[in-house]
Amino acid sequence: MKAASLTTGKKVRLPNHIAIIMDGNGRWAERRGLPRFEGHLAGLESVRSTIRCLNNQYQIKYVTLYSFSTENWNRPEDEVMSLFRLLEEIVDKETLELHKEGVKIRYLGHLQELPQGLQLAINRAIELTKNNTGMTLSLAFNYGGRTEILDAVCRMIAEGISPQSIDEKLFNNYLYTAGLPDVDLVIRTGGELRISNFLIWQSAYSEYYFTDVLWPDFDKKEVEKALLSYSQRQRRFGGL
Repeated sequence: MKAASLTTGKKVRLPNHIAIIMDGNGRWAERRGLPRFEGHLAGLESVRSTIRCLNNQYQIKYVTLYSFSTENWNRPEDEVMSLFRLLEEIVDKETLELHKEGVKIRYLGHLQELPQGLQLAINRAIELTKNNTGMTLSLAFNYGGRTEILDAVCRMIAEGISPQSIDEKLFNNYLYTAGLPDVDLVIRTGGELRISNFLIWQSAYSEYYFTDVLWPDFDKKEVEKALLSYSQRQRRFGGL
């Protein structure tokens, strides 16, 4: 883990891999008497500012964003489809800028279940940025932690992997996150105190940071609060 100066001027330890549960877009809009879609629009501005803060100011190597779970299909159809169209537009729009900044984009989840236009946009982003060596930005979209683990087990069975040869290192290679390090810090906005089926395996020893701030209001100052909180923790990984 690297050391960096936050607003305090002190050197602090920073996480290598940050995963963010971006919660509160709908509530943000409702509190302002706006359609929920407006909350998603506002939330995308927070995505932009947070990624650039973590990448440019703190050089965080790995960031994973949880933007749509396998359970979110239960939301109203018009909201889901509007979100898909918005994401397709944003992925295409933002990829070129992220590419210029050296960001590598990965996808975690079931891509084939998404609308074709969004699939194509995500695949274009992955292809364009695949050789970049800066931040790795993983998009957990149509993602579920339990489904990921079941998919890994099914793939191992299909490939005839013997039970005796299975260990954590091998199992990691069959997860969507193969090649990525475990998560050091999980941030959840919006005041809920749960992980909502997110990176269950990869966050076994993560530090957690929960905040009541709704995602559209999560700005640079809130990023710094989360990083300072992390820097003050002593990680033992089961030891003393």
